[in-house]
Amino acid sequence: MAGGGKVAVFGPHPMLSITIEALGGGGGDDIHLHPAGQGVWVARMAAELGADPVLCGFIGGETGTVLRPLLEQLPIDLRLTETAEPSGSYLHDRRSGERVPLAQAAAPAPSRHEVDGLFSATVAAALDSDVLAVCGPFPADALPLELYGNLVADVRANGTPVVADLSPPRLDSALEGEPDLVKINDWELASYISGPVDTPERLRAAARRLLDAGAAAAIVTRAEAPALVLRGDDAWDLIPPRFDRGSREGCGDSMMGALCACIATGRTWEETLRLAAAAGAANFLRHGLGTSAREVVEDLARAVELQATTPDVDGPKNHDIAGFSAHQHGGVGEA
Repeated sequence: MAGGGKVAVFGPHPMLSITIEALGGGGGDDIHLHPAGQGVWVARMAAELGADPVLCGFIGGETGTVLRPLLEQLPIDLRLTETAEPSGSYLHDRRSGERVPLAQAAAPAPSRHEVDGLFSATVAAALDSDVLAVCGPFPADALPLELYGNLVADVRANGTPVVADLSPPRLDSALEGEPDLVKINDWELASYISGPVDTPERLRAAARRLLDAGAAAAIVTRAEAPALVLRGDDAWDLIPPRFDRGSREGCGDSMMGALCACIATGRTWEETLRLAAAAGAANFLRHGLGTSAREVVEDLARAVELQATTPDVDGPKNHDIAGFSAHQHGGVGEA
């Protein structure tokens, strides 16, 4: 994959992850400290697949003092807004082989000035990037709802494509800004429409509502089942290789990072979908989050199936990713 594409990541709440593992040979415990959170995992996968990510988020307090040097070790650029309150953290126990949460502390709500600082830093980074990834906050209600719609609209108005991975009601706000691509899972989609998505017809009708509300394209993931992809009048089933044992934590974030890396580095629509599905599958094989190797993702991409579900007998077209541009989605410069 060609390098050089820049991905701005709005990941407002990087967290400190502490994980206890069993040390082999009965020698006690193995304790790991890592930077965590949706934005971090998206940025890590984007970097692994050849893009240059810029993470925009909050950091503060005693937790932030520990978290900052861990973030600085990653191959990502940082645009961190200092907060008076501490960053979030969590403690998980994996000694049994399963991930067992023991403790969790979310970051308190930031002040208005801190929110303004992060918003302006994100817009500036996005305008200097090839794509903006918009990730959710933790806790979910930590930021004003209107921020998401304003962020998407302001960035797209200046020509940078936007990919959003949010749950309602933050998704509703982002859709007002007309994002170029929405990635969402099926239970979040059910929440968005306040109804079931338990049949192919209901799933597709619900996904179509995302496009009607402003998204140019949508990807709906369904755990081990094929993802549904909608873009304009075209639809596809995106089928990754299936594995029986692994960890689902972070698969969607790895997929999001791959999507943005492919857009930023100029991959075609079909290549973007295949690599994104492969990144999610590769993450499933690992304990880590957003940590799969590029070579593994590229190898798995060859096992991904992309099946058209429209009358188009030629199957998926080799769309150019420029179809995500603001100019083709009603943004600045449209004739």
